[in-house]
Amino acid sequence: MKKKFLPAFRGLWDAAHERSVQIQMILGAVTVCFGIFLSLDKTEWLAVIILIGCVISAEIFNAVCEKLCDLYTKEKREEIRVIKDMAAGAVLCMSIAALAAAAVIFLPRIMGRISG
Repeated sequence: MKKKFLPAFRGLWDAAHERSVQIQMILGAVTVCFGIFLSLDKTEWLAVIILIGCVISAEIFNAVCEKLCDLYTKEKREEIRVIKDMAAGAVLCMSIAALAAAAVIFLPRIMGRISG
């Protein structure tokens, strides 16, 4: 069992040293703090946890894609730019979906606290 999980944990450790992944982790932690402050219910927590995991995972895949492209060549090539941009676009897509879900979950609770 240790042989299966050790590389995965090493990979998470390595990913946690990537600046873009660190930013997503910080944003995830801030989101959790807001969730605690706004007393999310179980269903809302499930959505928040899954979306945080999806965004961080997408960012890790993007970092992997960039590293693979850089291993292939350091020179400026249109094909590499397209690959990197598509990977970054996937992160953006997931981040927009997570932001939209966050708006649906958090805004009514924030508005309720403001007006109530």
